[in-house]
Amino acid sequence: MAPIEPMTQAPARAPFNSSRLTRFLTENAMLNAAQTQQDVGQQLGDWLNFRQAIALHGVLHPEQATPHDTPAQVRRAATMSAQALRRHAEKVRAQLEQSIQQGAPTGSGLARIDMPPPTLDEPLEPKTAYEPYRRFHAAHQRQMETSLHSLRSQVRGQLGKCPGPLQQLATLDAAFENILGEREAMLLGKVAKLLEKGFAQAVKQHIKQQAEAHALVTTEAAHAASTAVNPGSWLMAFRQTLRTALLAELDTRLQPTLALLEAFESQTPQEQ
Repeated sequence: MAPIEPMTQAPARAPFNSSRLTRFLTENAMLNAAQTQQDVGQQLGDWLNFRQAIALHGVLHPEQATPHDTPAQVRRAATMSAQALRRHAEKVRAQLEQSIQQGAPTGSGLARIDMPPPTLDEPLEPKTAYEPYRRFHAAHQRQMETSLHSLRSQVRGQLGKCPGPLQQLATLDAAFENILGEREAMLLGKVAKLLEKGFAQAVKQHIKQQAEAHALVTTEAAHAASTAVNPGSWLMAFRQTLRTALLAELDTRLQPTLALLEAFESQTPQEQ
């Protein structure tokens, strides 16, 4: 297998440090912007252990190269058009977005994962109070992982039916998914811990504000101030933050599949 020719590569995507998930973490003070400036190649080298590097070397340096196919040959080899695959990918994405924001749409086949009720028992204990939100977040992560793994495999399967550079790209993507899947899960797990930490900080701030209000409740000004603020506003803000984090994660998880689609579209004639 020869190296993938430039004309078959997907268009360059935005660097990781401008990804939706990274921007979310930075804007919510969960990630130091300076941490995202490390060279991506160095990061990849740090991730791959010796065994994984050997496996990847085998994918990139096979004994024989395959011939380059014309777009017409690519189209005949695939059983689904690039446009049909694109529509399917957009449908899967829309269903997952709705599942996060409102609940899984009817007929999607996705399990309904409801946000916990916006009420908390007093007195608040951060770890106990967060547990329903931890389950909500973890369930959506599992749902995304299952749905997007299936979608990525389907797109990759179409590329794998096209001899030449697209088949090479499918093989390379399968190798990267296997090699980096564990690392991706570890990093996304850290996002979950950052969200829990943010929730605990919000709870502590809420308790502090309550104590200050109670200490001054005898004055008319303090009473007016305490009634002017919605006691649950901090929780509603966190619930929206949780949804935003999941949507950003969905965007990140989709990037490899969208890159495969772009490569497929670049080598396939448009439907008439």
